[in-house]
Formats: sequence, structure tokens, C-alpha cells
Amino acid sequence: MPIPLSHCLRLCAFLCLFFVTLAPNASFAAPSPGSPRYTPVVAVVQKCQSAVVNITCTQIRGQAQSPLDLFFGIPEFGRRMQKRASLGSGVIVDGRRGLVLTNAHVIANSDAIMVHLQDGRNFKASVRGAEPDFDIALLAIEGASNLPSIPLGNSQSLSPGETVIAIGNPFGFSHTVTTGVVSAVGRTIQTKSGTLTDLIQSDAAINPGNSGGPLLDLEGNLVGINTAVDARGEGIGFAIPINKAKRVMESLVHDGKMASLWLGLLAEDLDGQTAWSLGLMANQGILITGVYGHTPAAEAGLMPGDILETINDTPIRDRREYLNLLRNQTGDPLTLTLYRDGKRFQTTLTPVALDDQICEQLMKERWGIMVGQGRKAVVIKQVHSAGPANFLRIGDQIIAIGGKRVQSIADMLQAFRQERMAGQILLQVVRNGRAYYARLLL
Repeated sequence: MPIPLSHCLRLCAFLCLFFVTLAPNASFAAPSPGSPRYTPVVAVVQKCQSAVVNITCTQIRGQAQSPLDLFFGIPEFGRRMQKRASLGSGVIVDGRRGLVLTNAHVIANSDAIMVHLQDGRNFKASVRGAEPDFDIALLAIEGASNLPSIPLGNSQSLSPGETVIAIGNPFGFSHTVTTGVVSAVGRTIQTKSGTLTDLIQSDAAINPGNSGGPLLDLEGNLVGINTAVDARGEGIGFAIPINKAKRVMESLVHDGKMASLWLGLLAEDLDGQTAWSLGLMANQGILITGVYGHTPAAEAGLMPGDILETINDTPIRDRREYLNLLRNQTGDPLTLTLYRDGKRFQTTLTPVALDDQICEQLMKERWGIMVGQGRKAVVIKQVHSAGPANFLRIGDQIIAIGGKRVQSIADMLQAFRQERMAGQILLQVVRNGRAYYARLLL
């Protein structure tokens, strides 16, 4: 009995499919060395992707309930807890200790952090340290060791036009790879949290969720931590150079924080009339009004009356911008452009740590107060009668400066570091159990 043609066709199709699945076929296999598909980018991705992690952060917030919720008897004093999750990326830089580098803004205000590996494993992570001024955070993976890691490269050697690779978690799509070139180095941008300097600009696609992920060179070295994009156009992404991130990481490991730096000068904003009287075409820069002895500014020959215009070619428009720029430095020498007696000149100096002892002395001189630790606040211990804070009384408590909560002397000194050049400061003071606001005019 002859076999129907339709059965023959089905049998042939089955046999073809069977032998295709058995036979080795390079088109279905991952590219391997020697294959024309095995490009340098493929080699780097295969080498490094297992050390790139996805980070899930959960924040628990209280939320007011609706009248219907309250009517039907939901407890917790009219409030309920709501979880909010955010996504980001990170890179394992020390597999033995389970250390992960990411952005500070990825894990900000998180109550719980989970790290997800490419092989499907999930681990809790704790914050080893974070520096919002640098947008760098260091996480420690709990209960894991001997993990894959990516070697740290040298971002100082990067050149415009060099190919770079970004791996991250954009919009929740795990381990997404994009490529591009280094567009420029040494960029400075303004973010919600402050000023970021010395950034790598690239056109490798970076989207929400890529933050904290690695920027890699063609040798598989970590050269940057992706941090931001310019929303005004496509193909403009920024990464923190690994040389800077490494210094921040080392400080977080050893000291738990990054030291604040200063040059040893006082300054005020340069208004249009003052700029005109000095022969300047624009009021760019700050007017140096004082130089402290035995500081980098004094040793470099800076003088009251000098106009500080740029730091490392970044324009300085006012005192706050100057302080924000210093907050993003790691202690490398800085090149300053100054204007004096109708001439511009440059000088190089190295900032030094603005430690607590110097801060306390400067606060006594500038604000005219000395403080001690109280219960969840700082207490006024001494007030200079001729100082700008002479309205304060011994025993007053300062609970906020510039809208930021102050609970300890460390909080107070940090607030002074950030506001030490301000012309006026808003204080929240408690006296005899009653809180009020006071303005400190300098």
C-alpha cells in the first residue's frame, strides 16, 4: 500500500528537524575565539557580565489613608505603610569580600537592598558607606564570597574616540549591553544633589536603571561608574571615572566617609557693579575677602581682592558653586584661574582636609558660637557678644540649619562646612521648649 504524499512530507520534515538538532551548528552557539563573530566587545561582555548585578531597593513610607479606609476600621492611627521599589545596577569590585560599587542615588533612603546576580542568585546587601557628593556608594553582599569581579582600570588613560561598553539594568531589562565611544573627558555637570566633576562623557546608551553599572574598556577593565544622562539629547551619558571612585571607595572602607576639603580662603559673590569697577566684562567669579595662614591658598600667594574665576577650567559663578565644586574633589592638585590688577594668571594648589578641629575654630570666628551635644540636638555653650549670633543664649538648642535636621555635633559641623561662606543662614532654635526661626546675617 503506497504511503500518502502528505505523510512523506511530514516524515521528511521530522527527520530534518531531528538531524538539525543533533548536528553541531555554529549559528546556534555563542561566538567563541576564532570565530569572526567573536569581536572584542563580545569577549569583554562574556568576561565581565557575571560581575554586573541588578539592585532592587525598597523604601517603606507611611501614607495617609482615605476616609473610607478609616471608616472600615483599618488601624495604625490613620496611616498605612507603603512599599516603593526602585531599580539600579552595580558592579562587583571585590569578589572575595562581596563588595559592590554603585551610585549613591540608587540606594538613597532605602530600607532594604537586594542584589541579583546573573546566575539567578539573590542576596541581601548592606550599605558599607555612601558619599552623595560623589554619587558613589559601596555595598557589602551578605552571605556570599568568591564572587566574580571586574578588575579596576585606569580612567586617566582614556582618550576621546576610544570604544567603551556599558552594562546595566535599564527599565528592568537585565544585563543590557550598549556600546559607544568616549566623547570627552573632564566634564562637569550639575545634578539635583550638587556638582559632579571630571566625568567621562560617552555616547553609549544609558537609560533609567543603568545608574551604578560599569563602563568598560576593550580590555575588560572597569573605567567608570555610569551615573547620569543629559535629558536634552540622546547619546550624552556620563560616568564617574574609576580613579575617583576608587579613592572614594578606599575612604569608605577605611574611614567610613570622604574627608571634606578646603583651600583656606573666604569669599563673597561678585556683583555687577564690583565687576565693572574692576574692569571685568562679566560678573563671573568670586571675590576673595580673606586668606587663612598656613593653608594652600596662603602658600600659593592668593590675596584678598583676587577674583577666583575657574577651577580646573570650570567657571565659578558664586560661593555656593565654589563649595559644591570643592565637595567633589578627592585631593588632587587644582588649577585656579585668578584675576588681579587687570591681569589673569593661573596657579596650582592642593586642597587639604577641613577637619573637625578647624571647623570648630572657624565656626567660633565666623558665627561666634561654640556648641555641645544635647539630646537629639546641639546646645549653645558659648556666644560671642559682638558676633552675628549674639541673639542666641547659652542653653538654646539648634535643631536645624538651612532646613536640614541637626541632631549631633557632627551634623552641626557638616552644616557649617556647607554654609561657611553663606551671607545669611536660617536657624531653627528651641528655647524654653518653644521652637522659632532666626536668621544669621554674616
